[in-house]
Amino acid sequence: MLRRGCLFVVALLAAAFLALGWFAWSWWGASDVEQDTSFTVPSGASLTAIAAKLEEERLIPSAEGFLLRAKLLASDDPVRAGEFLLPAGASPAQILDTFQHGDVIRRFVTIPEGLPSVMVRDRLMAEPLLTGEVAVPAEGSVLPESYAFERGEARSAVLARMQAAMKRTLAELWAKRSPGIAVSTPEEALVLASIVEKETGVARERRMVAGLYSNRLKQGIMLQADPTIIYPITKGRPLGRRIRQSEIQAVNGYNTYTMVGLPEGPITNPGRDSIAAVLNPAKTKALYMVADGTGGHAFAETLAEHNANVAKWFALRRARGEM
Repeated sequence: MLRRGCLFVVALLAAAFLALGWFAWSWWGASDVEQDTSFTVPSGASLTAIAAKLEEERLIPSAEGFLLRAKLLASDDPVRAGEFLLPAGASPAQILDTFQHGDVIRRFVTIPEGLPSVMVRDRLMAEPLLTGEVAVPAEGSVLPESYAFERGEARSAVLARMQAAMKRTLAELWAKRSPGIAVSTPEEALVLASIVEKETGVARERRMVAGLYSNRLKQGIMLQADPTIIYPITKGRPLGRRIRQSEIQAVNGYNTYTMVGLPEGPITNPGRDSIAAVLNPAKTKALYMVADGTGGHAFAETLAEHNANVAKWFALRRARGEM
């Protein structure tokens, strides 16, 4: 009888041990999920809702079991909203720990320097992981940069960050401006910076180009910047052909071949360096520039010197078979 009682106790303990082992293994043991999987924790979601979503997506076998084990075996640290990468075979314990302490997947949308606002909208609308509609933002209101976003985030929220970044940057650089510059307001600086941005893709030239246009503004000379002819035609998209004579002569709020001073607004979204160049331009007497065949420009102080540079450029183009 005593022996039978001992065997019963041993069997009971063994069963309890096996049950405890199964309970623990179901929490810390690897899952059957065979590949890395992204999972989004919605903002404000409760652990109960998250568990139900995990079960629905077949990442855990039971939401109730997950919640029970989480209550008894896991940290009570809060979970964070966002998109997380769950590795293949992740245990329920690893999944919860990822939501509590892991890194949210960071995705990026990049706005290159000089991208006009119509194409900023195109880029935002083409990102399939963003949601909602956005209108074309005001030209010059977006700071070219790479911006992190989360899956399912509203396009309007990302655009708002881009525009807030431009406001901060413009205010910061305006406070550091050199004395005696050609522009009198941050808005004018943005307009001139947009022209500098479109006129040169060579970083080392930005301050020189800004100095040249500053000289023209101060002396009341037309800026004669080709991109200002194109902007009212395409709103910043590529023209795809040569500028026509009628377009050079067109009178509007942007064409600096038929007006003195700055256009009525920016012609693109200038980068930080172009804004900084306008607010701290090179000290130069240059009034003219023409392409030099290397991607940069030849600068001149006099019309005679400029005409000689133009002749060299035309000769180079003829040698290349471009004329």
